[in-house]
Amino acid sequence: MTDLWTSAEIAAATGGQASATFSVTGVAFDSREVGPGDLFIALPGETTDGHRFVDQAFASGAGGAITARKVDHPHVLVADTAAALNALGAASRARTQAKIIGVTGSVGKTGTKEALFHALDRSAPGHAHRSLKSYNNHVGVPLSLSRMPRDTRYGIFEMGMNHAGELTELAKMVRPNVAIITAIAPAHKAFFDTVEAIADAKAEIFAGLEPGGTAIIPYDSPYAGRLRKAAERYAWRTVTFGLGESADVRAVDMVRAASGGTLVTVKLPRAEICLTIGQPGEHWVSNALAVLAAVEAVGGDLAAAGLALAELPGLPGRGARVQVSLPQGEALLIDESYNANPLSMEATLKQLGREQGRHLAVLGAMRELGEESDAFHAALAEPISAAAVDLVILVGPEMRPLAERLEGRIGIAHVADAEAAAERLKSELRAGDAVLVKGSNSVGLSRLVAALAGGKKES
Repeated sequence: MTDLWTSAEIAAATGGQASATFSVTGVAFDSREVGPGDLFIALPGETTDGHRFVDQAFASGAGGAITARKVDHPHVLVADTAAALNALGAASRARTQAKIIGVTGSVGKTGTKEALFHALDRSAPGHAHRSLKSYNNHVGVPLSLSRMPRDTRYGIFEMGMNHAGELTELAKMVRPNVAIITAIAPAHKAFFDTVEAIADAKAEIFAGLEPGGTAIIPYDSPYAGRLRKAAERYAWRTVTFGLGESADVRAVDMVRAASGGTLVTVKLPRAEICLTIGQPGEHWVSNALAVLAAVEAVGGDLAAAGLALAELPGLPGRGARVQVSLPQGEALLIDESYNANPLSMEATLKQLGREQGRHLAVLGAMRELGEESDAFHAALAEPISAAAVDLVILVGPEMRPLAERLEGRIGIAHVADAEAAAERLKSELRAGDAVLVKGSNSVGLSRLVAALAGGKKES
C-alpha cells in the first residue's frame, strides 16, 4: 500500500520528535481497531489513557505511534496527543488537492455522506474518501481527515454538534469547498432554547467554506431563509434543494418504483436527470437531491451518481431492510435503531405506512429534547395513526405521554427496555409483517435488531 504518512511528515505536522524512521498506511486511536501498518495515537480518555494500550497496538501490527511519553516502539513524541491529532488532520487538509464536501444537519447526515461517497467513487474508483461510521465530532473529524490518502479527488466529511460553537471549530478544520445542511429539526433541543438556535448552530458549517465555496440548503425547510442569510456571509454561491418549484435542485416528478424506491426526475441548474433512488421514502428523495446538488457543485459525473443512488445499500441502524426468517415465512424489519428525533420519526413512520402487510413499530425514546420532551413524544400519535400501525411497542419512560395519547386507539405495549421490547416483538411477529425499529442510540434498540436478525438477509 502507498504510505499515508512518514515519521518525518508526522513530526513536521505535529511539532513532535520521531524516535525512528517509519511509515504508516492508516491511522487509529482505538487499539482494538489497529491493523497492520497503522499509526496508533495514544489519546487521553475520561476513564483510561491510550498509552496503556501501546503494546497492544504494536502487537496488532501498528507501524508507529504518536505518544506524549517515550515508549519502546517507533513513535513521534509530542506534548499533547489530542492536539497532535488535530494538527495531523489539518496537515492532511493542507496537502490535498481534493474537492472537499462537508455535511451536517439534524437528520440525514450519515446517509447523505454515504450516498455522496458512493456517487463520487462511482466515477473515480478508489479516489473518494469519507469519514467512517458517524465520526463527526472533535475526535472523529480530525481522525477522518488524517486518514485521507494523498491522491484523493473527493473528500466527504460528516460534522455533528449538540452545542453552539462546535461546528465552527470543525468546519474551519475541514475547510469544505461545498457545505451541505440536510435538514433542521429539534434534535438536541435540550441544549438550545429554540429550533431557530439549532438552525444557527448548524449554519456554522458555512464559516469554514473555502473562497469560491458553495452552500447547499434545504428549500422546503421553514428555516431556509435563515440558513440562506447565514450562508451568504461566506459562500460564493448558495444552492437550494427540495420539492418547491423555486428550488434550484428539485424533484419534478416522483413515482414509487417497483423495487420500493422512487423513480424521480430531477432538475438542476445545468442539467436534468431521471434516476431511481434505491432506498425507499421521501426523506431519501431529499437526501438524493442534496447529493446531486453537491456532485454538480464539485464537477462530478451526474450520470454515475444516478447509478450509485439506484444501487445504494441500506445502512445498519439507518434504514437497512432485513428479511427476518420465521417458521411460517419472512417479515420485513426496517432498522432505524441508530437515532431518532421528531422529524425522522415522522418520516420513517410515513414510509412504514406504505409497506405491505401488518404494520408494527418498536419506538424507543427520543433523547435530549429538553423541557418539551413530553409534548414531542405525545405528538407522534398522529404519524402513528396515519401509518395505520397495528401494534406499537414503546420503549423507555419518556414514551409514557405517547402511550397515554394512544390508549384505546391501537394496540400498545409500553416496556422498560430493549430486552423487554425484543421479547414482546418475538411473541407478536408474524410472516408478512413490516416492523419499524427506531429510537435514540442510547436506548439500545440495535440489540433488538441483532437478536431478531439471526439468519437475516437484506432485501
